[in-house]
This record gives sequence, structure tokens and C-alpha cells, in this order.
Amino acid sequence: MAFDNRPLVMLFYKKFEIDPNADWVVFIHGAGGSSAVWHKQIKPFKSAYNLLLIDLRGHGKSAETEDWAKKTYSFKAIAEDVINVLDHLQIQKAHFVGVSLGTIIIRQIADMRESLVKSMILTGAISRLNFKSQFFVNMGNAFKRVVPYMWLYKLFAWVIMPYKTHTESRITFVNEAKKLCQKEFLRWFKLTAQVNPILRYLEEKHMHIPTLYIMGSEDHMFLGPVAELVKRGKMEFLHIIEKCGHVVNIERAAEFNEHSLAWLAQKADGISYLK
Repeated sequence: MAFDNRPLVMLFYKKFEIDPNADWVVFIHGAGGSSAVWHKQIKPFKSAYNLLLIDLRGHGKSAETEDWAKKTYSFKAIAEDVINVLDHLQIQKAHFVGVSLGTIIIRQIADMRESLVKSMILTGAISRLNFKSQFFVNMGNAFKRVVPYMWLYKLFAWVIMPYKTHTESRITFVNEAKKLCQKEFLRWFKLTAQVNPILRYLEEKHMHIPTLYIMGSEDHMFLGPVAELVKRGKMEFLHIIEKCGHVVNIERAAEFNEHSLAWLAQKADGISYLK
């Protein structure tokens, strides 16, 4: 009799496998999103790579089970969810692509199992909550049990993505967030208290993983801290796309895909990224 070593609760995932010898690329969405936010990446990426798209706990089709509510909510626990999927699929090494809060989860995965991460592409990356972002988080904490969670989510979406050119990204994330229940939103919102401590810890680790940050010039909440982080790092690189906001992979998908695929191709060719 064959036994399935699948964990009792596993994240929903979708995979595109073109060749068992091809590199894997794993996509991790942000809070309130789902694997659907990567729809503009699937076609160009799957021509050269095996793809794995994951819905984080409580999001997308992973929300169809309520068992997540019984589990601890921390960046480490959520990273472990993702690692369990890769172990189940026997993926031993992969490139990781993440957006927004998903970038923290990828860095957490790299800390927990560095050998699993071949390289990282982080867009709309959160490397620190500055005064402005902490102000809105504190405001959210003050009102999170008083007003409907979608009011707060829409407010945050407008604050992070305020311009007309950000409309598609804003609508996509708001529509995906509607699939969350109030309790799930609150569980994820509590993670904001862990953001700065975990990011300070991760920065001090100095992991030797090639990392490309792709940021929009209009990502007014997070571009500055990322630029500072890249200046201090040896394996981190920054590409800024002009007149673009927080969710680069949606707003400027063609440019995001072009730079990401060029990065992955160079990595495959063994080009050194040491500064």
C-alpha cells in the first residue's frame, strides 16, 4: 500500500511543467491577493521554465478549507506552508518571484532553507515600514473591529496605489480581497506587527542569494527603503520602472517579464552578480 506524505492541510497550487530538467519558478502573491495576480506572467514564463503558483492560506482556493484558522499565523508558519508544497512535489531548488507582502515570505523561506532558493525576484517589495506606512497600520489597528474590513482594505489600496495608472492593480487586489472573510483579514492584519522585527532580522542574516528588486518609481511607500537596502547589500540589485506603482507585474507586465526573464537567463548562464 502506498502512503501519501501530503500534510493534513496543504495550500492550493497550480503547476505548469514543461520539462523535468527545466528550472522551477515559484510565484508568491501578497496579502489579500491570490495566484491570479500572476496571470500576465504565465504565458511568457512557461515557455522556458516549470511554474508553480501557490494560493497562501486563507486566500484564493486555499480559502476553501477552514482548517487554517486552527494554525499559528506568523511569517515563519506561512513560509512553512509553502515549503511543504515544494517538499510534496519534490522540488529541491527554485527561483522565487514575489509581490508585496509575499516578498517577506520568500525571504523567510530563504532564511529557513537557503538551499531551496536559487534566486529571488521581488516586486513591490516591503523591506521596512516607514513612518507613513506605520501610521496607516496603526490607524487600521484602531478601527479594524469597528468598520467592515473591506473599507480598510480599499483605503489601504488607495493609499498604496493612489494614481490613475494604478487602477488595474487596485481593482485586481480589491476583487481578490473580497474572497477573504473578516476573520481571515484580521489574522493577516496582525502580521503587520511582525514586519519590521522580521525584516531587521533578515537583513542582518546577509544571505548569499542573488536578488533582483523590480520597483515602480511611484511606489511611494516602499521604494525608498528598498533602495537603501540594495545600497548596503552585495547580492541585491534594483531596477526601477518609471511611472509605475506598487504592483509592477500587473501595471507594466511586459517590462516586468522582460527584466525578470533576462535575470533568470543570466542566472542560468552562471553570470556572477557580486557587486
